[in-house]
Amino acid sequence: MVGVGAGLGLVMEGTSCGALLKELQQIWAEVGESEDEKNKVLLDIERECLEVYRRKVDDANRTRVQLHQSVAAKEAEVASLMATLGEHKLYMKKDKGIVSLKEQLAAVVPVLENLKCKKEERIKQFSDIRSQIEKIRFELSEYNDQGDSESSLAEDQHDLSTRKLNSYQAQLRALQKDKSERLRKVLEYINEVHSLCGVLGIDFGPTVNEIHPSLHQNGVEQSRNISNSTLDGLASTISKLKAERKSRIQKMRATMESLCQLWKLMDSPEEEKRQFSKVMSILILPEEGITSSGVLSQELIDKMEAEVERLAKLKTSRLKDIVMKRRRELEEICQNAHIEPDVSTAPEQTDALIDSGLIDPSALLANIESQILKAKEESLSRKDIMDRINKWIAACDEEAWLEEYNQDPKRYSAGRGAHINLKRAEKARILVTKIPSMVENLINRTFAWENARRPPNICS
Repeated sequence: MVGVGAGLGLVMEGTSCGALLKELQQIWAEVGESEDEKNKVLLDIERECLEVYRRKVDDANRTRVQLHQSVAAKEAEVASLMATLGEHKLYMKKDKGIVSLKEQLAAVVPVLENLKCKKEERIKQFSDIRSQIEKIRFELSEYNDQGDSESSLAEDQHDLSTRKLNSYQAQLRALQKDKSERLRKVLEYINEVHSLCGVLGIDFGPTVNEIHPSLHQNGVEQSRNISNSTLDGLASTISKLKAERKSRIQKMRATMESLCQLWKLMDSPEEEKRQFSKVMSILILPEEGITSSGVLSQELIDKMEAEVERLAKLKTSRLKDIVMKRRRELEEICQNAHIEPDVSTAPEQTDALIDSGLIDPSALLANIESQILKAKEESLSRKDIMDRINKWIAACDEEAWLEEYNQDPKRYSAGRGAHINLKRAEKARILVTKIPSMVENLINRTFAWENARRPPNICS
């Protein structure tokens, strides 16, 4: 025991503990403590010191273990985040034999925080892209079912690599391209439907609502459905509208033809025709060229048909007057051409036939129209001869005037207009000398005309 106390004394020599031990030994000397008692006290002191050291060592060891665990946990978290983010060169472990645990911990903490921030940012990127993808898929879907995007996002958190991000971005670009093309086609179809509805006078809203309600929504927050069924529905609607347009054009052209015939038949005034002048100018265009709003509406078709019906009712009452008017026109043509009109359509006969109902006024009018056409053709064939006859008659008139002029004793007087008559007389003398040749040419021309055709049965 003395050795232990001595050893402890040597250790504590020159320290505060050594000073205290020296003071204790002085006290023992004054008191007269025995060696056994001194050794016992020194052993107690040594045991208590060992216990204090042990506690400190245990505390230090626990701290070391905690640091090891903390460094290992953070390095494992760093490794997990690097794997999730697809990073491989962001963090390099330091040699543990050279660097202390606290230095290792101080080195890994900022790396871990950086990776956490990067993960949050990457999650946000994935969320934004997934949201855009789901939105476009929703617009392209047949049933507008967005599905469970949260579960998809939770699955994505296990792989937040740039490779996966690039894959989503490529998928998004493909969907955006598809959406852009579909949207362009949908808008093109909608514009065509709108144009056709305008031309046909059909309400645009209910027409597209039957295909999909989103096609008639004007709100910015509303997105148009651009699914295959919507595109097919629009294409089918356009086909039906074009077929309806073609049917109405044919119907209106037939109705307009009837109108024109009635106008011509009844010699309708321009005021009655003017209300349909725009329709007449449009109906001569090709189908694709007819774009005016409401020009093929059912209302306008009904109006045209009503006008045809009205004129048809008036036709019977006015047809007799028209027959008489056309007969007078025939007689005038025949008179100018020096031919006899057909007596079968003479007014005294046609009036009685129409009044008795023995003949259809329309058939009678058609007969007169045919006679007018023949009379015009006959008049045209005689034009050259008639011109020569008119010139011969004019020359004979000048010859008669010249004879009277020559018998006038005052023809050379200086009265008013004498010089005019003198000039006329000079021209008349020249013209009279040409009468024999004019007659001969007229006779030859007439014989040639008669030989070229049989004698006309005028207007029969």
